[in-house]
Amino acid sequence: MSTATTDLDLIHLKHQADRLFTRKRLLGFGLPALVLAYLAYIVFAFDVPGLAARANWENGRTLIADSYSYKTHVTRDNRTGAVSVAVEGERKGTWPEGQAPDWVRLGETTVIDLTGGHVVRFGPETVEYDIPGYGTLRATPTRTQGVVTELPPGDLPDWINQSKNRITVTTEAGRLTVTRNRSEVFRYFAGWELFWFTLDSPYHGLSPADLARRAAQGEAGAIWHDFWNNTMWRHGDVAWAIGETILMAFLGTFGAAIIALPLAFLAARNFNSLAPVRFAVRRVFDFVRGVDALIWTVVLARAFGPGPLTGALAILVTDSGTFGKIFSEALENVDAKQIEGVQSTGANAAQRYRFGVIPQITPVLLSQVLYFLESNTRSATIIGAITGGGIGLLLTQAIITQKDWEEVAYYILLIVLMVMLMDWFSGWLRARLIRGQTAKPRKPRGKPEPEPFFLP
Repeated sequence: MSTATTDLDLIHLKHQADRLFTRKRLLGFGLPALVLAYLAYIVFAFDVPGLAARANWENGRTLIADSYSYKTHVTRDNRTGAVSVAVEGERKGTWPEGQAPDWVRLGETTVIDLTGGHVVRFGPETVEYDIPGYGTLRATPTRTQGVVTELPPGDLPDWINQSKNRITVTTEAGRLTVTRNRSEVFRYFAGWELFWFTLDSPYHGLSPADLARRAAQGEAGAIWHDFWNNTMWRHGDVAWAIGETILMAFLGTFGAAIIALPLAFLAARNFNSLAPVRFAVRRVFDFVRGVDALIWTVVLARAFGPGPLTGALAILVTDSGTFGKIFSEALENVDAKQIEGVQSTGANAAQRYRFGVIPQITPVLLSQVLYFLESNTRSATIIGAITGGGIGLLLTQAIITQKDWEEVAYYILLIVLMVMLMDWFSGWLRARLIRGQTAKPRKPRGKPEPEPFFLP
């Protein structure tokens, strides 16, 4: 080989290396630039600046505050003069007539101490609000002139909203609203009031020690009855709704696995030699899993009516296609030697499937089914909101009212705990069924850990 040929080869290799490095450099800078351009397009296509400008951050702050606190309403009917005190303004949380919390003094003139010098007085005709640093505001509801107000001199503050028939005052201590027919004050308190017992329960306001003492004296059943049948938080109904949600996920997931397993044999190349049948079964799998579970929920709800069973059927239909695809691919990857070994013992076709095929795909089958069971527990929450069952329905009802956001926070917390429980359960069951153990044994000190061994 001549020296000139060698130099040409080196030059050729150098050119190839330069092109390779140039291509990699373009990819290294081009892909990030493409992603940034796409993100910039999204910002303007979805009008993100306009969305941020239209966002009402005050409403968001109020909703967050409502999730961990509650409001106690003091309301006077301006037509009759009757005054009521209720938690969240609900009749189920109304204080008995003539009773009120210690910061409300009932009488001909009802005095409401909002602390910090903020005092509201419901007089026979006029409502007064003493506001530190501002003065005293007076509002008189009338039949003909609306709400006549007397304000301290100066410009109207932005925390006072005034019209002819209504005035609303919002301060850090609470809120006062006066209309022709009603005067109302509400005050925030941290916590979830009446979560354990309602006002009409003899156990309301008792300390844990007092409750334990009464339970020891034979009142445990009555205490549990008052808690379980709490008319405001409905613990019994919530527990039943969670059970419906889990049942929807369980029936839909395992029902889909039972249906998909025999159909997967028809879609596997090594178990079905008829190509038209394989094609038809695979297209059925594509169809049922190509339509989202929410769409199947709407379709099935029109056919069978609302209810938890409809939600379970929607999960079953969607997961049948997914499981069919997963199981058929697992069947196509089985080891033929194990099947031949079972066949050499004189086993028939059913026995070959039972002892030569099923043990091979069992780990894949169980792991996928348990994973989808965990995932469908979350999906059943949304599906239940459409079909009218489960915890999803209660969550949707609480969100629509936009009043008791502490109940929304309660339901979301229960959903998270339910998903965590299903995650732990599926992991435990997976370890129990697939690996044949419940927990990893603690290794002795000073001794090497043995290599893991799993039975086929």
